[in-house]
Amino acid sequence: MRTTSSVIVGRVAETGLLSNALDTASRCSGRAVFFVGDAGIGKSRLAGECAYRAYERGMPVLRGRATSTGLVVPFRPLIEALSSRFRAVGTPTDPELDPYRPALARLVPEWRQGSSPGYPETVVELAEALLRLLSVLGQEHGCVILLEDLHDSDTETIAVVEYVVDNVADLPVLLLGTLRPEPGVALDLVRSAERRQVATVRELAPLGDADVREMTASCLEASPDEVPQATHERLAGRAGGNPYLVEVLLADLLDSGQLRRADDRWEEHTNPDASVPTGVVRSWSRRLDRFDEPVRELLLCSATLGSRFSVTVLQTVTGFDDRTLFSHLRSAVEANIIAPDGADPDRYTFRHALTSEALVASLAPAERAATARRAALSLAAIEHELGDEQRQLMATLQLAGGDRHGAARQFAGVGRRMLAAGASGSAVILLERARSLAHESDLRGITESLSVAHAEAGELDTALALTAELPPVPPRSDASEQRGETHIRIAWAAVMAERVDEAAGQIRAARGMLGTAVRPELEAALDVVDGHLALLPGHAGHGQQERAQDAARRAAAVAEERSLPVVACQAWQLLALLSRERGFDEADACLERMLAVSEQHALPVWRVEALVRLGANTFMRTGDPARLETARTAAQSLGALVPMQTVDGLLAMNAVMRGEWDGAHEIIERSVAASARVRNLGAHRYLLLASAALAAHRGRRRDLDRAMARFRRAGGEESLLVPLQLGLCRAFAALLEEDREGALADLDASLAWELEHPSFFYLSGRYGLRPLLRILDGRGGRAELDAILESPGADLAWNQLFLRLADGVLHGRAGDTDRAARSVEAAVGDAAAFPLARHLGLRLVAGAALAEKWGEPVGWLRASEEYFYGAGIQPVAAACRAALRQAGASVGQHRGGWERIPAPLRTSGVTPREYEVFVLLAERPGNQQIARRLSISPRTVEKHMASLLSKTGRADRAALCEFSAECAAERD
Repeated sequence: MRTTSSVIVGRVAETGLLSNALDTASRCSGRAVFFVGDAGIGKSRLAGECAYRAYERGMPVLRGRATSTGLVVPFRPLIEALSSRFRAVGTPTDPELDPYRPALARLVPEWRQGSSPGYPETVVELAEALLRLLSVLGQEHGCVILLEDLHDSDTETIAVVEYVVDNVADLPVLLLGTLRPEPGVALDLVRSAERRQVATVRELAPLGDADVREMTASCLEASPDEVPQATHERLAGRAGGNPYLVEVLLADLLDSGQLRRADDRWEEHTNPDASVPTGVVRSWSRRLDRFDEPVRELLLCSATLGSRFSVTVLQTVTGFDDRTLFSHLRSAVEANIIAPDGADPDRYTFRHALTSEALVASLAPAERAATARRAALSLAAIEHELGDEQRQLMATLQLAGGDRHGAARQFAGVGRRMLAAGASGSAVILLERARSLAHESDLRGITESLSVAHAEAGELDTALALTAELPPVPPRSDASEQRGETHIRIAWAAVMAERVDEAAGQIRAARGMLGTAVRPELEAALDVVDGHLALLPGHAGHGQQERAQDAARRAAAVAEERSLPVVACQAWQLLALLSRERGFDEADACLERMLAVSEQHALPVWRVEALVRLGANTFMRTGDPARLETARTAAQSLGALVPMQTVDGLLAMNAVMRGEWDGAHEIIERSVAASARVRNLGAHRYLLLASAALAAHRGRRRDLDRAMARFRRAGGEESLLVPLQLGLCRAFAALLEEDREGALADLDASLAWELEHPSFFYLSGRYGLRPLLRILDGRGGRAELDAILESPGADLAWNQLFLRLADGVLHGRAGDTDRAARSVEAAVGDAAAFPLARHLGLRLVAGAALAEKWGEPVGWLRASEEYFYGAGIQPVAAACRAALRQAGASVGQHRGGWERIPAPLRTSGVTPREYEVFVLLAERPGNQQIARRLSISPRTVEKHMASLLSKTGRADRAALCEFSAECAAERD
């Protein structure tokens, strides 16, 4: 007789919620739903119902569960969820996933390539990759990811779930999670998501009396009226509305014969002498007594190993041969106690977590401890073969058997290995567990490891508090050296978090602990941290590049000699940054050495870092993005999303400078939202800056203002990108509006900021555009230009254009017309990659050339007018036409230009010249401003305004301006 209900009872609201969530996910409107309830309340049954309904709709289902054994396995529910899908249908082959396969290889074994080390992606990068995978799987009908028992999950999985919850809204994905209402990170996540209204949370209440009766009837394959009243009262009273307990207690009544079928109806026969169970434990104890002794032993051993257990481990503990083992397992399956685990062929699972807990609780305490000790000793015999999960199991068994100190050592060992692998959150859990159990002799070392784990998990204050509690250690001992290493690692975490005072304090503590006779390896690590610290604002040594450089050189030399490749890469990276102020050749030499070390020692992360920095330097020197593309390919092959986004920012800015505006827009759109989601703030700000530069270089003031607002909200105006914001964006926008004074004011503000905040950015205009404008208006001269030419910033192809033009102006002013013309010719010839800057430069110097009668200013103005007219930047095109007229040159009329006018305006008779005025009205300027920007008279503006009002049918100027703004929004 089946003792499980074939229908879901009492959950109408919940099943309705699931149906609605599946519908919206199929329409690309994702949702996160969590069911919270006690063990046995029906969470898994609802998850199963969700999977069934999803299958009916053709939606892919990925289902995973956290382990309830207390073992900490990073990402286990996610690995199981993906495996449950890919084992059946294979892994997806969509090209869209190519950049994310290396990151996802941590969850998908089929995508792991050999044994070569991969990029240690952050949890956020992995979460973004998972989102992309789910999006691809759900692109036709939507998809569902079910994660059960999240209360038992590792912190890394919870971090991924939190990311998915926050970003699933516009994706074809339903995330369904289940958990118990137990305090912990999972419940904290769910409550926070509910408060932020990014997830729907339902508390599962106990079943009412009517529901219990209906459920009992379903189990008995009868109608509710056929359930004996005494049976119903017994189940309703003792199960407390818990569906699982209803089934267990009902099974006990059937097994004991107290409830049986007679004369086509159910009857309860209470035996007053029988031992009536008072709870689940006694119920399972009675059921165990009915099995043969070997099966009973197997079930008790299995329960000792947890609600999910490995057949391999179980065989090690019991010593059964294959035939006997699987025969007994089959008996337990037929009794509906355990079932094969569909996600892992080596595992079985108890039908409910409470079952294994009840079986273990049925043992006397002494027998329970003896069973655990026997299992732990069996595993200890093959300890060299055990993985981290099995070692945690052994530690759990040791603890249950009374060996607290042995358990602590096992937990600590696994925690340290997880820390080394980058799973700092899981490492914290295990090391805290070890610390609570450790013998006094092990406590110091475990606490040191725990403090490092907290620091690398971003919990720097906790790490500092732990180190402050550590007992003193003897000087010049192994213990003092280990303590010094702990301080160095925490100092590095503090530097990365820009916690200047804390980093400096940890460096002092490390030096105090290590004394004067420091091993060269540790001295090198200290020098690298100290060098990076010297560059941080707020540090007493900030701006002392020479001190930082000396430290980095010492570290590089020692690291190379002692074969410390990571320290060597850190040192060469720091040296490359510091060397930029002396020129790019020296910086590139440092990066080439960093690249060689990373390739020699198979350090893929550092190889990508070197390629990115080399590509950035090449881009700045020549404008050629080829090496940046190579760096992006290398990052993509590793699934290194953060470096990829960094490269995309540089590629986008390169495309803006090269006038490849559509390409720039495509790159920005590809990465700007993802960089925000993964909290890659540096790349995100740079992408927003590239977006602002794109608007500025296209002469779109409204777009620029919006982009600058986004940049400001992202903290851009508190970053080192401020000079670029002023010099590469605002100054260019002003020049394209023919506002030279405004451009020079922005460039002066950029220089003032740089003088207060030393940086290594050379595209701010300080080394190119600003000297040219100052020389054109007579404020600058040969001495200023020569000083700029001696700086590394003069090596940039972008800056060389403006500096050569400035040189030509000075030669022309001095009467050396031939040299002046040659300077301009060289500037234009070498700047073919930068069409907007080239034509803007020619427009700027043409006035000086006309006045001083050198070069070919008329030809320059014609070329510039043609370029800016074609680019739709009318203020500069109009200024070029005005300058040509003043020079007495003929000015050809553009008979075209109609194609740029929207159809409704074109059919109303609006001319290209009128449209130039109409476009500017979106910013609501006065007639004088329009006249100045288009180089026409205010009277001409008035005529165009009157014509526009008549042709568009607008009542007044305000309505016409509003209409222009609406058209601008449509163009965007």
